[in-house]
Amino acid sequence: MSRLLRTDLAIEAREMLLGKVPEEIPGVAMETEDFGEIQVTRVRIETAEAGERMGKKQGSYVTLEVPGLRQKNTELQENVARQFTKELLAMANLRDDSSVLVIGLGNWNVTPDALGPRVVRDLLVTRHILALEPETLGEGYRPVSALAPGVLGITGVETSEIIQALIEKVQPDLLIAVDALAARNLRRLHTTIQIADSGITPGSGVGNRRLAISREIIGIPVIAIGVPTVVDAVTIADDLMSQLLHLMMQEAGVDSPVYKVVQSIAEGDKRAVMAESLSPYGGRLMVTPKEIDTLVEDMARLLAGGINAALHPAIHREESGKYLH
Repeated sequence: MSRLLRTDLAIEAREMLLGKVPEEIPGVAMETEDFGEIQVTRVRIETAEAGERMGKKQGSYVTLEVPGLRQKNTELQENVARQFTKELLAMANLRDDSSVLVIGLGNWNVTPDALGPRVVRDLLVTRHILALEPETLGEGYRPVSALAPGVLGITGVETSEIIQALIEKVQPDLLIAVDALAARNLRRLHTTIQIADSGITPGSGVGNRRLAISREIIGIPVIAIGVPTVVDAVTIADDLMSQLLHLMMQEAGVDSPVYKVVQSIAEGDKRAVMAESLSPYGGRLMVTPKEIDTLVEDMARLLAGGINAALHPAIHREESGKYLH
C-alpha cells in the first residue's frame, strides 16, 4: 500500500486493495452481520502473503460500524456496549481465573489521542482487591490491572518496553491495548470500533510508527481495541476531488476543459499531488471533529463499560448499559 494511504482499520485496507484488484483477495475471509443499527464485519487475514498485500498482520479483525454513535443516543450506546462485549469475549477466550492487564495507549494531553487513558480511568480494576481482600468483591470478578503509560515524548521510554517490564512483574494472561486510530474515511470517525488479536503498532496510522505491542514481542496474547478519531487531510482533499469530478461529469459533461484537467489529476497519483500541495502548510495534517471532547468522552465510557462487562462475569450478568453513566 502507498505510504500516503494511512489507516489503522483492516476493513479500510481491504476496501482500498479491492479498489485496485476487483476480485476477492486470496487468504482474506470476511463476513458481515447486521444487528439493528450496528453492522459487524469480521475480517480474517489467514496468510502472510495476504497480510503483506493489505499492510496488516495475520489475525482476526472485528469492526463495529454504528453511524448513529455521533448522536446523544443512550439506548444505542447501551446496545453497542453489549455487542462490543460479545465480540470481545468471543475473541478473548478467557478462563474464569484469567488475569488481564489493560493498557491505555496515547497522550492524555492531546484530546484526539486521549481515548486510551480515559478508558483506563473508567475501568474497574480488581487485582489489588482480590489479592488483599477478596471477600470484598465476592464471586464473578477477575484480577484486572490497568495503566496509561503515556507516550515516548513524555516518558522517554518506548511504551512497548514499559509494557514488557510490567508484564514480568504482574504476569497477566492477556493484554488489552486501547488506542485512538486513524481512518481513511470521514464517516468512520467516532462511529467505528475495531477489535483485533494481532496486536498494535502505536502511531502507525499517522506515520509515527513505534515498537509493536504483539504476542511475538511481549510473550502473551494481545487484543487491540481502537476507535478512529482522526483522518488525514490528504484523504479529505482526495474525497472532495472525487466528488467534484462526479458532479462536473453530470453538469458539464466529459468534454468540459475543466473536467479534463481534474480527470487528468484524478487518474494520476492524485494523493501525491494533494500531499505536495499541503506540504507548505505543515506537511502531514490530521483532522478531527470540532466536538472531539464530547465524542472521546462518550466513546471512552462506552468502551470501559463493555470491557468491564467482558472481564467480570458478575457485571456481564447485569445490564452493561448502566456502566456507561
